[in-house]
Amino acid sequence: MSEDLLRYDILIQDALRGAVKKILAEVGRTGLPGDHHFYIAFETTAPGVKISQRLKERYPQEMTIVLQHQFWDLAIGEHAFEVGLSFGGVPEKLLVPFSAIKGFFDPSVQFALEFDPGKTAEELPEDLLEAVEELAKAEQETTEKLMTADNKQDDVPAVEAEKKTKKPDQDTEDGDGGGEVVSLDAFRKKT
Repeated sequence: MSEDLLRYDILIQDALRGAVKKILAEVGRTGLPGDHHFYIAFETTAPGVKISQRLKERYPQEMTIVLQHQFWDLAIGEHAFEVGLSFGGVPEKLLVPFSAIKGFFDPSVQFALEFDPGKTAEELPEDLLEAVEELAKAEQETTEKLMTADNKQDDVPAVEAEKKTKKPDQDTEDGDGGGEVVSLDAFRKKT
């Protein structure tokens, strides 16, 4: 058998990622039609992925997000998408390069795509990687400042500290029905 010099596997992966990009762009413009909703699994360690430190600690390798009822600010770029989701009542902004996606599933029509993350002919632009790195540094600095401020509040009675840190409209229950992380394996057909 001869060697595949054209790399059909990579061409197909990129074409299917392009389909996901078009689907998300349409949803960003018009919203989710009918019963459509998406489970998107991605590698949290892939180059260009931007998630909070809290989510990185909870999902060190992979996570699956659900775009259904409660998501906002879905923005589609050339190489990545950005979306706002709530995790345990805490709003989060995620930036996910299309090359980091491992799976895309729409259970309303049993449509599923699987990808090999990082297996793409498309390189992420250096400016995107630099911007993600700068955001991560800024987030780390902000976290450190907040931790320092919290340490200074240790002398304040607990009730007073809670009043100072809690937002008035903040949901205090952990299960608010916002962002949901599930295993994509739960929806794959067993063979």
